[in-house]
Amino acid sequence: MSQSLFEKVWNAHAVRQLANGQTQLLIGTHLIHEVTSPQAFGMLRDLGLKVKYPHRTFATVDHIVPTKNQVEPFEDVLAQEMIQALRKNCVEFGVKFFDIGSGGQGIVHVVGPEQGITQPGTTIACGDSHTATHGAFGAIAFGIGTTQIRDVLATQTMALSKLKVRRINVDGSLRPGVYAKDVILHIIKLLGAKGGIGYAYEYGGSVFDNFSVEERMTVCNMSIEGGARCGYVNPDEKTFAYLKDRPYSPKGAEWDAAVASWKAVASDPGCHYDDVVNIRAEDIAPSVTWGISPDHGIFVTETIPSPADAADEESRKSIEEALEYMKLEGGAPIAGTPVDVCFIGSCTNGRLSDFREAAKYLKGHKVASGVTAIAVPGSEIVDHLCRQEGIDKIFSEAGFEWRGAGCSMCLAMNPDKLVGDQLCASSSNRNFKGRQGSPVGRTVLMSPVMVAAAAVTGVISDAREVFHLEEVAAA
Repeated sequence: MSQSLFEKVWNAHAVRQLANGQTQLLIGTHLIHEVTSPQAFGMLRDLGLKVKYPHRTFATVDHIVPTKNQVEPFEDVLAQEMIQALRKNCVEFGVKFFDIGSGGQGIVHVVGPEQGITQPGTTIACGDSHTATHGAFGAIAFGIGTTQIRDVLATQTMALSKLKVRRINVDGSLRPGVYAKDVILHIIKLLGAKGGIGYAYEYGGSVFDNFSVEERMTVCNMSIEGGARCGYVNPDEKTFAYLKDRPYSPKGAEWDAAVASWKAVASDPGCHYDDVVNIRAEDIAPSVTWGISPDHGIFVTETIPSPADAADEESRKSIEEALEYMKLEGGAPIAGTPVDVCFIGSCTNGRLSDFREAAKYLKGHKVASGVTAIAVPGSEIVDHLCRQEGIDKIFSEAGFEWRGAGCSMCLAMNPDKLVGDQLCASSSNRNFKGRQGSPVGRTVLMSPVMVAAAAVTGVISDAREVFHLEEVAAA
């Protein structure tokens, strides 16, 4: 019987059915960081338990790491205590830790793939909502809470309710200047921030076939913003090429056997999906958010929604609340809105390909007067590779500040924060109220190239016009 990848992976990792209808699921790989793990380790100590399979657990530090000055002790006393606690826990319980200065530290969802820890056909859990990123490799990856972290540390299992599967096909050819970030912002706009509740999203179609693995990671990363519990892409030759010779990837004969099993885990032709959504790539344009939810998205060429155009009372109130917070006017064009800060980084768009693409168009331009622009690589490896290619210099010469690896301004659990009601053009994943550190700070989500365009013009801009992208593509 034909099965989807989700069904295959779920069934292969199901330990037993629980009395409440949930499944006890074996977690193949557990990723941890400094914010959500201390309490879980404390619970283990209280119960007199050890980590069941420490070789299946990997740790890094990312959320609280300062990116401007990483010399310890950190100025933030709590941040210093958190990194010290993680070091202690990893030593005590035998967990591999990618520490600052190790050459492998970085955002957990960047570190896992680049180390070859993330692999197809596995179940992955992490105390972070954007664990869905790892689905780009054909894994089923869940964000979990502290109690579940304890459960996985102690038993390597957790209780979950089985999800429905929605297949999202994006077919055709993306136009110049349209990126993976635009694709997922468009999907979330169409289906809503709650549209994926109870679902796993399987992404496919010619656009995903043509996407690089890192582009697939961007889309899977934001599945959670669309309400889905996880998102994934079926593994293919690009997946295998990405993983080959990574530190934790299988070697020799084990590699050949692994690839054979990875191929088999892909969804079968004709398998059942609970829902199917079809999108034409040509219908997608460079996208930005205008409000306080990831589904408050529009094309950069469009006008900001007006309460008068709302379909119902609930929508009208939502638009009014968003406009009041964002200090924007309904019916006005989003392009031309002044920006104060421009941020390229995060687990959504802090990988090598993101900086390469932005640098390609940023070269020879200067950040506009009065704009603060920062570029934060997703890991020490990304930083190293960017420096090898001179990408850091292109950013620096343009007026961006090149920082050390970390989550940075995505969520501002570190010194990288907005001040007052500053508006930030951000390549990150959430535009909630206060998300970037200031209770009145404003966030507009967009692709890294769009952030670069905003940085050099000082306003939200169509990168196709700023960098003549359609002319570049034609040439």
